[in-house]
Amino acid sequence: MPRALPTPYAELTRGRTRLRFFHGDAVQILDSLDAGSLDAIVTSPPYNLGIRYRSYDDGRPRSEYLDWTGEWVALAKRALSDEGSLFLNVGAKPKDPWTALDVAQAVRPHLELQNIIHWVKSIAIEKSLAGVRSGLADDLAVGHYKPINSNRFLNDCHEFVFHFSKGGDTPLDRQAVGVKYQDKSNVTRWGKAGSGLRCRGNTWFLPYETIQSRDKERPHPATFPWRLPAYCLRLHGLKRLRMAADPFLGLGSSAVACATLGVSFVGVELDEHYLKEAIARTRKTLDAGQ
Repeated sequence: MPRALPTPYAELTRGRTRLRFFHGDAVQILDSLDAGSLDAIVTSPPYNLGIRYRSYDDGRPRSEYLDWTGEWVALAKRALSDEGSLFLNVGAKPKDPWTALDVAQAVRPHLELQNIIHWVKSIAIEKSLAGVRSGLADDLAVGHYKPINSNRFLNDCHEFVFHFSKGGDTPLDRQAVGVKYQDKSNVTRWGKAGSGLRCRGNTWFLPYETIQSRDKERPHPATFPWRLPAYCLRLHGLKRLRMAADPFLGLGSSAVACATLGVSFVGVELDEHYLKEAIARTRKTLDAGQ
């Protein structure tokens, strides 16, 4: 029998796109979803690195945190369709580099790891290595990162996005996030290159937008830009997306991505303040698209 979801905290619609927001615990809401009702989950759960959230203890014992990860992932697996995708963004910190890999291992009993994507926040490209066609006048350093004052660790300029699926064989729309061939002559070498696009690969440079005030414009200690979930959803394949979800919504970047792409969505957030911000951002996106 169909399961009964709680009453949404808010619901936004545009045409056939329906975006529902729930205030509560991710495990409870995931447990309320019908089996196979989601085609993609794009999320970034708390990293358990002692980040100061408003309504969540981010310093749980490691074993307890990993058990909890397995609990919500098992429910996510049940809610995913047979060819569904879970895109799981996890970061770490220099003094605790195993965090992201431990999380991936906690998912391993439930889902297959199909791809590892590196979300690059900042990158430096030397002019001499970029090639003549790039047109660089000088070396290029772009993006944002948090500087590390240490003689032991490098500045941390990337995070993982683990792409999990039930069988490890979910088909992807690789050209939906493809890039143009820099050298057009390469197109003739590949039988499937008629579109002029190649697979972007597993390194995605997606910097944060420059802001003036973090408290006003990004009032959350751990967020990702909306283009990151948008890339994930497009890679999964928009034609196969009936419903997407984010059980750890934060400021709602995944909801903004779904509103932009016209994908129906379920979002869950424990903290009411963050949830209100997410709803406001999504509503603004919908209004701008009308």
